[in-house]
Amino acid sequence: MSSDGKLDGRLEGKSVLVLTTNYGTEQDELQKPVAALRENGARVTVAAQKDESVRTLVGDRRPGAVVQPDTTLAEATADGFDAVVVPGGTLNADRLRADAEARRLVSAFAEAGKPVAAICHGPWLLVDSGLARDRELTSYPSLRPDLENAGGTWLDREVVVDRSAVHPLITSRRPGDLDAFAAAIVDALDDGGKSA
Repeated sequence: MSSDGKLDGRLEGKSVLVLTTNYGTEQDELQKPVAALRENGARVTVAAQKDESVRTLVGDRRPGAVVQPDTTLAEATADGFDAVVVPGGTLNADRLRADAEARRLVSAFAEAGKPVAAICHGPWLLVDSGLARDRELTSYPSLRPDLENAGGTWLDREVVVDRSAVHPLITSRRPGDLDAFAAAIVDALDDGGKSA
């Protein structure tokens, strides 16, 4: 941010892919990181399972905002993007972890050394993609056994940035951690993923 309080476009030229299903994504976990990235100048593309509206939820129960995706998971690739973000929502994350295209995408970002970010129940996708092993990460607390059984080290922090492998792994616990989560993604992109 510049001294006059205006955003400085520090992510100008950066592109981020956000993965979601068409129903059950936690509204704020989709909208707040997207807004923060766009406010900092990044181009954000939302990829959903189908080329249909994304119906978010608030607290996994109440209807939330309806979001139009830009593409589908099947059409998306890691090429041309600098990072991938996986929002939570129990239904969303449970469906994403079983989706071969979602697993393909997060694996492609990891293999390319690009930041992978997931919040709340989103780290379930990391488990099913083999990306939790030997990594420090966090999640919604009920996922702790799954992450530890997958070989990860679970930490109770608002955001965990693990740089022990080729790609930075950014994780957060819950909607209350969204400011720290979004800031960690912005920081990772601002310096090419080298520090946060």
